[in-house]
Amino acid sequence: MSSPNRLAQETSPYLRQHADNPVDWYPWGPEAFERAQAEDKPILLSVGYSACHWCHVMAHESFEDEATAAVMNERFVNVKVDREQRPDVDAVYMAATQAMTGSGGWPMTVFATPDGEPFYCGTYFPRERRQGMPSFTDVLLSIHDAWGTKREQIAEQATTLTEHLRRSSLPAAEGGSLPGPEVLDGAVAALLAQHDDRLGGFGRAPKFPQTMSIDVLLRDGRPEAVAAAAVSLDHLAAAGHVEHVGGGFARYSVDAAWLVPHFEKMLYDQALLVRAYLHAWQVTGEVRHRQVLDETVGFVLRDLRHPAGGFFSAEDADSEGVEGRFHTWTVAEVVDVLGDGPEAKVALDWYGVRPEGNFEHTGRSIPNRLHAVGELARPAAIEAARAALFEARERRVRPGLDDKVLTEWNGLFVSALAEAAAATGEVAWHHAAVAGGEFLLRALRRPDGRWLRTWQADPPDPDGPGRADVLAFAADHGALVDAFTRLYELTGEARWIAEAIDAADALLELFWDDDAGGVFTVGHDGEQLVARQKDLLDGASPSASSLAAVGLLRLGALTGVDRYRERAEEIVALLGALGAEHPTSLGHLLSAVDLVVGGIDEVVVTGLRPDLVAAYR
Repeated sequence: MSSPNRLAQETSPYLRQHADNPVDWYPWGPEAFERAQAEDKPILLSVGYSACHWCHVMAHESFEDEATAAVMNERFVNVKVDREQRPDVDAVYMAATQAMTGSGGWPMTVFATPDGEPFYCGTYFPRERRQGMPSFTDVLLSIHDAWGTKREQIAEQATTLTEHLRRSSLPAAEGGSLPGPEVLDGAVAALLAQHDDRLGGFGRAPKFPQTMSIDVLLRDGRPEAVAAAAVSLDHLAAAGHVEHVGGGFARYSVDAAWLVPHFEKMLYDQALLVRAYLHAWQVTGEVRHRQVLDETVGFVLRDLRHPAGGFFSAEDADSEGVEGRFHTWTVAEVVDVLGDGPEAKVALDWYGVRPEGNFEHTGRSIPNRLHAVGELARPAAIEAARAALFEARERRVRPGLDDKVLTEWNGLFVSALAEAAAATGEVAWHHAAVAGGEFLLRALRRPDGRWLRTWQADPPDPDGPGRADVLAFAADHGALVDAFTRLYELTGEARWIAEAIDAADALLELFWDDDAGGVFTVGHDGEQLVARQKDLLDGASPSASSLAAVGLLRLGALTGVDRYRERAEEIVALLGALGAEHPTSLGHLLSAVDLVVGGIDEVVVTGLRPDLVAAYR
């Protein structure tokens, strides 16, 4: 077994979680592949993230097990990757996993040649055989045997799969025209057809918030579209999917009714939900939407904010080794806090906490308002009970905190927070948004101007400058452009439009595809993997393509610089027409279509601002 120090000094908390495993882990980098070449061993690539419940399960079952680790160390070169830190690596090998298995997920387990070409892929493997799944050790031994006895077939499989990745990752430009209003009408019709009018959301379980699709409906503005959006937002706000005691949303729900989530809370989800509830409040004027907006922002500013202004990535699902332990309650725990009187009974009824529980037959309950969807305003007695439960919950062992700061996700949240601050006049949000933007400029941009993706404080000096690494990707730059333009709109300070221009210029210089249009995931100065991809579809977060299109369109309108608008329109022409057929995969890109179709209104406020004059000289 090697020293744990290879992962111990990484900026990713997820990698450091594995620093003391008996597995001889390498971080992604040339050292691992050079060793694989020298020793003629396959790469075992394990990809996950800090807040992932099943990643923790596989770690406890296999990576912390001496016998399993011995097999891994003897027969493979083992590489651990944080998918949030290296989305480029994750995207390439997830595409391979989906091509091979028809599905994907995390933890992701990929076996590759020393050249990085994948030849066998999967996700979670249990330590012992069960439910038709082979044990992880069985898989390891089978792959090792095939590497020794069927090398020709492995090489053929690796070549075929890699060529598939290269062909599928870069769709050819078709030189399409800009989409018209019929694309937006078709997208709304498709979303209404897919919408669950009884429980909210789109499609079956597991259910994700699909905030970008909800935003499409809100922007459409017709009564049936707004009504559908409200159904989804009301069920999300009533569900166990949101944390009723302390605020903030989980990543997704495992059931169609939104009761049972996987409890991890991601910064990007909070950013997208802040924007959705802000827009719903602006469109409808309903106080309940403003309440959810306030409480979601409150969660992030309280629990995910670094004192210097940046925002942490996520809060784990697990605490004390149990999923959801921090967020669930028994009747006895509620009574212990509130007393055995009417206050406890009212609170138990309000939050649906029952003796039998509602979470995996544990007797624990996930607080929710699904029995009273749309009724969120708390009477004084309930608010007092909630505050007491929150104080008691704060004394529990907290879930793990993924305290890395990601440029892309911070850009998303700063943008949403700045927009919310401008719309509501909340001074604290204004200051937090500006501090977030200033943190990005200070901590995540090199002296030569190159943006980096990830930052983390040095444990010995949490208030020091910290460490930033990994060259920023196209999505990071797209999120920065939008964040800085929103800060300009919030503050009226020309420095923010200047920063947006710099980020946009870097986006076009480093990532633009001069042959086919659009943006590559990785910059021309970045590491080139076995396939060079473009991030085209919106998923849990907006794609690099849609972030670039929206950011460049808005920046072009603010500055009058045609090339920003022209590049954005090229992306919209390439992808926009697909929005009518696949609106849930292009929700944020449809925002760009809406800007192109509807145009951007311009309001001129005349007068002399010395800082603005200086910025444009």
